[in-house]
Amino acid sequence: MRCGRRSSKGRNDIRRAVRSGVMKVVLFCGGFGLRLREYSDTVPKPMVVIGHRPVLWHVMKYYAHFGHKEFILCLGYQGELIKDYFLNYNECASNNFTLSGGGKRIDLDSRDIDDWTITFVDTGLRSNIGERLQAVKPYLEGEEVFLANYSDNLTDFPLPRLLDGFMASGKVAGFLSVKPSHSFHVVETGLDGDVASIKEAGKADIWLNGGYFVLRREIFDYMEAGDELVGRPFQRLIEADKLRTTKYDGFWAAMDTFKEKQSLEDLAARGQAVWQVWDK
Repeated sequence: MRCGRRSSKGRNDIRRAVRSGVMKVVLFCGGFGLRLREYSDTVPKPMVVIGHRPVLWHVMKYYAHFGHKEFILCLGYQGELIKDYFLNYNECASNNFTLSGGGKRIDLDSRDIDDWTITFVDTGLRSNIGERLQAVKPYLEGEEVFLANYSDNLTDFPLPRLLDGFMASGKVAGFLSVKPSHSFHVVETGLDGDVASIKEAGKADIWLNGGYFVLRREIFDYMEAGDELVGRPFQRLIEADKLRTTKYDGFWAAMDTFKEKQSLEDLAARGQAVWQVWDK
């Protein structure tokens, strides 16, 4: 596969895309994945496989299911492996096909990425999420609204619900809030150290940032050099009343550790990969 020239779209095409609800998706793929050292020493965390495909593919497939098929990958650590994966993409791994002519002909029943557009951008080896987003700003020229994700968390959340609420709000940024999935206990105490209550994290009134961001281009006006995305920029948005979240207590899982990776593998093996909304 040869690298071609980057094509440009007219502003009218972009406006039509926004009106139709189709948006670009920025995926942060450059971290070291230190809590998954069993795998990240040889492959970047987004390329750790769940079932037949990397977790990055599952995230992209989720967005494509809802019509968002233009991706910008923010590469860093071992980014060349992500490039190689898509340059040598094997459709047969996750699609039914018919083999004939002694292996000379392959007829696929369906395809995964024929209608995807993927832009690969080197955003630095040690950049934080905010710096990676700043690095792909030129590729978002003319985009009024775009999506973003950490590329290692999975959900069956109905994405249009997030987008509809955000578009009606007039806010600059929105994201999905989820309940903790860990078995930790949340402890509340009095001033003297006496325990007032102790609850499983998932049953306490605690919500976590689950990623699945939707952002207006104005987000860059709230960012300064070196800022992490969910940090000072979001604090500035809070002060300006320009940040919102959508709560979801359904399925959501991050893949930060070997245990979490194995849990997702087990769900896939049992046919309970509920995040695969494209198969429903």
